[in-house]
Amino acid sequence: MYASLGDLRSEGVTLAMASDERLVSLLIEASDYIDHLTGWFFEPRQMVLHLDGRGTPSVEPPVPPIRLDSLSVYGSPISMLSEHLMVVGAPVIVGFEAPRLTLLERWAPYVPRVFPKGVGNIIASGYWGYTEPDGSFMGRTPSAIRRATMLLVFRNLSPIGNGDSSAKSQWRILEERTRDQSYRLAPLASNGIILTGDPEIDLLLARYRKPIGLGAA
Repeated sequence: MYASLGDLRSEGVTLAMASDERLVSLLIEASDYIDHLTGWFFEPRQMVLHLDGRGTPSVEPPVPPIRLDSLSVYGSPISMLSEHLMVVGAPVIVGFEAPRLTLLERWAPYVPRVFPKGVGNIIASGYWGYTEPDGSFMGRTPSAIRRATMLLVFRNLSPIGNGDSSAKSQWRILEERTRDQSYRLAPLASNGIILTGDPEIDLLLARYRKPIGLGAA
């Protein structure tokens, strides 16, 4: 989860509004939805990835590496010393464009300094995720992602069935009439990136979208 139960309680969500169990369920749902919308995940996860070699010195994994524990080509281990391999990953710093593993030396004698072409012929294990610096080795979930998670939970706090009068549409209200309880909604924005339809959330998520076509695993 990209935000915590404590985060929501500190923002004023009381037990009368939602139980701990419901909030945890909404947090998991919102975090998974953000993964789907952006194409990344934003916390350290231990994984083994099978990557496709392209006959070039670099491969682009589908998610930033935080810590590589092992790397091999066709079962032959590759040195991960900094003079042999350049790793561009997380915690993500200014100027980051995409995760990348680049050979600086031959991975075996008498072979070109490239990852040979193949399907799943490169195996990389370790910790992966789009995190940002916080002084620790693993980094932290970006604050904008944490905020977007909480906003999604707030939007979904109203009971299912309340329809367009719920908090999901609150940001679109232009005019309300209390006597007959009618209101007028602004049209959805047609400019910029629309992910959830809520401009505040979309603005937070837009810069964290994975580039199209990046990575293969």
